[in-house]
Amino acid sequence: MTLLGQTLTVAGKDLRIEMRGRYALGAVLPFAGTLLITFGLSLGPGRTLLQQTAPGLLWLAVLFASILAFRQAFQAEAEDGALEGLLLAPIDKAAVFLGKAAAVALELLVIEAVVVTIVTAMFGLSLGDAPLVLAGAFVLGTIGLAAVGSLFGVLAESPRAREAVFPLLVLPLTTPVLVAGVKATELAATGRGGEAGSWLSLLVAFDLVVLGVGTLVFGHLLED
Repeated sequence: MTLLGQTLTVAGKDLRIEMRGRYALGAVLPFAGTLLITFGLSLGPGRTLLQQTAPGLLWLAVLFASILAFRQAFQAEAEDGALEGLLLAPIDKAAVFLGKAAAVALELLVIEAVVVTIVTAMFGLSLGDAPLVLAGAFVLGTIGLAAVGSLFGVLAESPRAREAVFPLLVLPLTTPVLVAGVKATELAATGRGGEAGSWLSLLVAFDLVVLGVGTLVFGHLLED
């Protein structure tokens, strides 16, 4: 079986687990919605301030929700002792990394579609001026988030790991995604999507670097 076939097999397995457990819909999505409502209430009723801060709040909600999704990607294997099975399985360990990243990315895109709708309704954010730029920012940003989360998610399930280790590893590394995503969303919302090229390029470069590193080192992390 080719690397692509193995990747699709791993991604399909994770998506089937999610469809049966509905973790994203049952836990991650309500968390993101509650986070947005809390942020909105804390900023007060000023419509202008809410519109100005909406892109940042949107991406913060996506980032924190993604942390929960990353943990779930490996939690099933850790609970059932299946991490050893992944380690011993006669497949390329890069396919495990890419498959899990693909599955998490698809789950996050569904969550983001709902979160964007909530932000548009609550904060009055205009997202129709440059829809292609907005879609590109979320797709590229989601790929980067999923790659980082899948790369370090296996460490969070290590018996020697502490609960705080995973966020401390992931949050600093996702800073480029957060900054570029917020800037691209701001430009798209204000009708200046043509100026977002540099931020989208940053997201592409980040995705390529993390995916490349992940395919090389994930097997070693899984063994540890």
